[in-house]
Amino acid sequence: MIRSWFITVIFLIICMTLFSDSALAINTASSVSNSVSVIMSQEEVTHTILPSVYMIIPFILLLLLIAIGPLFFHHFWETHYPKIAVFLGGISVIYYLGVLGDSHSVLHSLAEYLSFIALLGSLFVASGGIFIKVDKKATPVVNVLFLLFGAVIANVIGTTGASMLLIRPFIKLNRNRIKAYHVIFFIFLVSNIGGALTPIGDPPLFLGFLKGIPFFWVIENVWFIWIPTTVILLSVFYMFDYLNKDGTDENEIYTGSYEFKGLKNIAYLVVIIISVFIDPAVISWVPSLYPLPFGIREIIMFVVMILAYRGTEQEILKANEFDFAPIKEVAYLFVGIFMTMIPALQLIAHESGVLKDHLNAGIFYWATGGLSGFLDNAPTYLNFFSAAMGKYGLQINDKVQVMEFVVQDDIYLRAISVAAVFFGAMTYIGNGPNFMVKSICERAGIKMPGFFTYMLRWSIPILIPIFFLVWVIFFS
Repeated sequence: MIRSWFITVIFLIICMTLFSDSALAINTASSVSNSVSVIMSQEEVTHTILPSVYMIIPFILLLLLIAIGPLFFHHFWETHYPKIAVFLGGISVIYYLGVLGDSHSVLHSLAEYLSFIALLGSLFVASGGIFIKVDKKATPVVNVLFLLFGAVIANVIGTTGASMLLIRPFIKLNRNRIKAYHVIFFIFLVSNIGGALTPIGDPPLFLGFLKGIPFFWVIENVWFIWIPTTVILLSVFYMFDYLNKDGTDENEIYTGSYEFKGLKNIAYLVVIIISVFIDPAVISWVPSLYPLPFGIREIIMFVVMILAYRGTEQEILKANEFDFAPIKEVAYLFVGIFMTMIPALQLIAHESGVLKDHLNAGIFYWATGGLSGFLDNAPTYLNFFSAAMGKYGLQINDKVQVMEFVVQDDIYLRAISVAAVFFGAMTYIGNGPNFMVKSICERAGIKMPGFFTYMLRWSIPILIPIFFLVWVIFFS
């Protein structure tokens, strides 16, 4: 056990500092999929020169500014964060185009970003046209049932869809006593851990499905981890909510009724979820628009975004306090994140390949999880999935070999799958909907903790002991 911990720590240090030979060439698949359950339309292998280790500085600097900007220079950050994000992302773009002569990596990351923002934007607008009001007293039990429902439905419409659909009703339900911990547990359960049971639930799992993992493999191999993890988190939330009942207006009369408006937007949500599968890698007759950095799926999503906004009644938008500020903030910050993380992901892919023979299930679990909290969990999942298959001399781009790997020894895949989804809750940037939920809540007047406070006060003390227990029971 000590040796496993030592290797895990060393591996994470290597990955995060990326202490490697920058001149070493590697082969990588160009069809690494993105954070919104999308893969590039054309599989091809390209010879890529590893970037300089110093090129991770813009990525680290951007994360640092996201963390401290709102705390120490709030007005400056709110005014200039779009320029900062674009500038730092531009450094990586110029380096790849001008120094490495590698336009492929930049175009691939651009395609990932466009797919990412198409999905988040369309779900944000479509869900913004749905008004849900639950006129019940927000007791701890009611809140637990609400979060449980959100965790379950996340496997049907994805963590992003569930988050965008339910965060506003959750705020309204707790309108007289809403506190930061309500939102934080919502992020834990609905925006991340809840979606661990199906390929639709979270982007990494959908990537596995596209690579050849059977659709029902996830629920068959993760349910016995998902259930106790969800129950423990709901129990912890119940204790928090029970001990913080102050603020409820005892004189307010509740009818117990439910109000729902915006039925046609449910149809838009269905179209968005279906469009995720409209990809040449899933349906052979779907045409590829390569070399364009987007496909038919993204076109559908952007069209739905326009139609949903124009077709929504103004009274619903007003009732939801809808505006485009949250999606604007995500769009600017994540264009910087997607571009600056290109070198980090390439160097991590190299290191995971070099060290694959020293990695066991526990190390895969902690390494995948540790990096998924700060990097896009979808490509992180693919990197370690590929490294795990490499232990057996198998290739991730061969669906027959993927099935052989699943049948042969699925503990590695289980560890990677669980970690990629669960650990996305560790930071605001660990998964797409996290930052979106935070932004929506702040604009609703809820004071949310900063980047470091979220980790030090909430995710580390609450989630890490639970994730440690998962490791001890299932992967040690």
